[in-house]
Amino acid sequence: MTQELEYRALLAVDIERSAGRGNVALRQIREVLRTALCAAFEQGGIDWSACVHDDLGDGMRVTAPAGLPKSRLIHPLIHELAVHLRAHNRNAGPRAAVRVRVALHAGEVYAGAPGAITGGPLEILARMLDAPPLRTALADASTGVSTALLVSQHFYDETVRHGYPGIDPDTFRKVTFTTKEHTADAWLHLAPNASFPQQPPKDDRGTGAAPGQSKMVNKASGHGIVYATQNGTQHIRVES
Repeated sequence: MTQELEYRALLAVDIERSAGRGNVALRQIREVLRTALCAAFEQGGIDWSACVHDDLGDGMRVTAPAGLPKSRLIHPLIHELAVHLRAHNRNAGPRAAVRVRVALHAGEVYAGAPGAITGGPLEILARMLDAPPLRTALADASTGVSTALLVSQHFYDETVRHGYPGIDPDTFRKVTFTTKEHTADAWLHLAPNASFPQQPPKDDRGTGAAPGQSKMVNKASGHGIVYATQNGTQHIRVES
């Protein structure tokens, strides 16, 4: 039977620093994530059972039903997910705490037998979930931040920039990232109710990073450019 392409919204989520916790802890934090996701979908009015779920080991990929407005995957879903995880983390030790990276994209995929979703947009979603700016944003955020979100340029253009109810475009920051062979623009957001940390000013010695470091360039919401260096090989350009 010939498969037809269907336009679908796609969400992927991964638990930060899940490795090394052991099987018992991993099982527990996976259950915490699933419970929080189910609650967030329900509170967002999205039928969890109508979605396609793929287990990513320490995370999950969710393909939304055809025709679902993409805005519903941001508001109230991301806020509700972040609040549920933050509530859990208040009483959780380091081995049980759950902070997550989330990627949102949309595109035409093949929807075959139940649970069989394939297509190029899934590859892009996977690259986004592993994007260095997304990892760095969550690692550098305060402990009160439970969720770092990265939306594709396509998702931003069609949904975020319009400022639909509950979605504030000013809380998103543009980045450019490269993961494996994929280079793209995307937009970062921290939840719940978080702003991006201030970066230190440019080094007087110029714009070059110290040996063994990479350079982050942030365009602040006011005037001027803010430079910072971090360990690693990532190259990030952030625009408001």
